[in-house]
Formats: sequence, C-alpha cells, structure tokens
Amino acid sequence: MQGWTEIETPHGPVRAWRAEPPGPSKGAVLVIQEIFGVNAHIRSVAERLADAGFVALAPSLFDPVEHGVELGYDDAGIQRARALVSALGTDRAMDILNAAAEKLQMEGLRVGAVGFCWGGSLAFLCATRLSLPAVGYYGARSMPFIDESANAGLMFHFGADDPSIPQADIETHREKQPQARVFVYEGAGHAFNRDVDPKVYNEAAATLAWQRTTEFLEDQLR
Repeated sequence: MQGWTEIETPHGPVRAWRAEPPGPSKGAVLVIQEIFGVNAHIRSVAERLADAGFVALAPSLFDPVEHGVELGYDDAGIQRARALVSALGTDRAMDILNAAAEKLQMEGLRVGAVGFCWGGSLAFLCATRLSLPAVGYYGARSMPFIDESANAGLMFHFGADDPSIPQADIETHREKQPQARVFVYEGAGHAFNRDVDPKVYNEAAATLAWQRTTEFLEDQLR
C-alpha cells in the first residue's frame, strides 16, 4: 500500500509519500529526494524499499517554499531545482527530516535514511545530526560538513566517473569518516541509480549498490 500522507513540521505541514511493506516491517527508512522533488522515481524507490520489507517515507522537502514540486531532468528543471534548494536551506530540510523520523519513531519503528544527490548529502547529515543510520548516494554537497562526526552507521555510494564528486573528495570521505563503508562504481557517473533516465542509469552499479543498501539497512535496523 502506498500514497500521500502529511506530516507536521516546524515549517508547517509537509506532504510525504509513504509505502508499506506487504508483511511485518524490518524498520522504517526516510527516502530523501534528489533536487527534482518527490517525483515518480523517488516514489518508486520508496515502493522498492517497501517491497524489501521496510516502511518508507519520502517527505516533499520543498513544500515550505513551493508545494508539490516535481521537476524534469532538463536544464530548466535543474535551474529551478537549484533555486529551490537555496531558498529552502539545509537547516529547514533537516528540520523536516527530523519531524518525519520522529513520526516514525513514535510508531515504534527504528528509522534509517537513504538519499540521492542532494538527498545523499542530507542523508549524511541524518547520521551526524539525527543519529540515524544512513546511506548516501552520490551526495555532492557533503564537503562543507565532512568534519561532522557520525553518530550512527554510514554508507556512501559514488560513481567513479561522476564529475561533481572528484576522486579527491571521495578520499576525503574515507579520511574524515573512517567508520563509513565507501563504495565506488567503475563506469558509473552521477545519478547512476536513476533508472528512469537512460542518460545516467547504470544497471550494474545500481543493482549492486541496492543490494548493499538493503543489507546495510536490515543490519542497522534490526
């Protein structure tokens, strides 16, 4: 079962896409969007997590700025998305994610996070600021926060051919977060998990990263 719900946050009500597992849950996972909103791809990620046995909740982080954002992957969409990220700010995004995590915790669920692109960096902050086990996919905005200490399990996925995350940045992740599991996928670029976009999708990398992600979440949330 899946559909839109609403969560109360310090910045007003925010919609969230929720997907339920078919049987008993293994815990709950915050699904943290790319810059393009909680679009069909992010909703499908939530549904895949539900199929894997987790309650999945994907907050629509831009709602305090603009309600119901779903953008295309073209230049216009990217420019609009970057403006929305700037208008929202990191602190408000984290407030929303904290409210979503607390909602799930009040239901008696152990909570983790998985995020993509901008959401990958926010997932990292879930580990440092919210003490949630987290998986970050190709988070290119983590470097300003890389010295923060993680208080929970942490996993990173990077594409070896991602121009937004140079090898030096990946090595800095290893150095500054030595407890984290860091995986680099040869032949993969940015957004390699985005299976609706053939320009960036890398099936081999996405499949292996997904296996590692679900195994990590099962272990961390048991």
